[in-house]
Parts: sequence; C-alpha cells; structure tokens
Amino acid sequence: MTTPTAIDRLLAIEDLRQLKARYCRLLDTKRWQDFRALFAEDCVFEGMGNLPVSASVDTFVNHVSRRHAHTITAHHCHTPEFRFLSSGEARGIWAMEDFVEWQGVEHVSPDWAGFKGFRACGHYEEAYRLGDDGQWRFAFMRLTRLRMDGVPADSPAPRAGARQASADWL
Repeated sequence: MTTPTAIDRLLAIEDLRQLKARYCRLLDTKRWQDFRALFAEDCVFEGMGNLPVSASVDTFVNHVSRRHAHTITAHHCHTPEFRFLSSGEARGIWAMEDFVEWQGVEHVSPDWAGFKGFRACGHYEEAYRLGDDGQWRFAFMRLTRLRMDGVPADSPAPRAGARQASADWL
C-alpha cells in the first residue's frame, strides 16, 4: 500500500471537493449523463430511499432521475473530513443539507400528506477510488439523515431564479 505524501493528500482533497461539488450541481441541474460519470462501475449505495443496496450505478441514476423529474432541489455539502487508505483510495464524511420540492405532483407517501416537499440535514459517508484516468470517483455512498422537516403545502410558491445555470460554463 502506497502512503500519499502531504502534498498528494492536499491535491487529492481538492479533487474530492470538486467531485462532491459536481455531484450536487449535476443532481440539482438534472444533468444525468454527466452525473453518471461520477461513479465507479461497482459503486455501492445505501440509504437512498427505497433503492436496494445491490443496485447498479445505472439503476441508481435512473432511480434518482425519476424521483427528481418533477422537483426543485438544492443540495449543499460542507465541512468534509477525509482519511486516505492509500494513494488511490480514500473515505470521506460530508455534512449535508437538501431541499426537495415536488412540482405539480402529489408525493405518494402518506407520511408526507399536506406537504409539498422537505428540508433535511445529515451526512454523506463515502468511499472514493482513483481511476486509471487519474479521476476520483465515488466507490461507495451512504446517505444518513438527522432531521427531515416538511415544507407545508400552503407555503408560498417558488420564485424562479433570474438565470438558469450554464451547462458549459466550466
């Protein structure tokens, strides 16, 4: 096992921060093909709603894209902690907050009757692997939630932003 140098760890931490930033942006802007590319082929998922733990990456992306087809979402991840297992493997924990609002559809769960969405906070527990192409990818992702609060159905309607994100800005 190769132990990364301090400089290598700092460079990898920045790469992992960029990976997580892309995860949030691509999820919120519903760019599913680009979103799919963030994951190792054998990535394992836990805590992703009713998705089975044995789900493939394609199943996960299809599940998320269907779940969010009629939503406005905002995902925020911050205060990461990392541990390197080798120069090509790492683990991380991110504090997270998300906002999900269903648009023009009723949520099917009776638990959410009277609500049009939720705000939640918790953590992502993740493992990462460096690919042969030099890119870090998610190899494991677990979502834990500490709290979920409903957005009441009678809360004000969302106001659209003045501009949408530019798909090719970067």
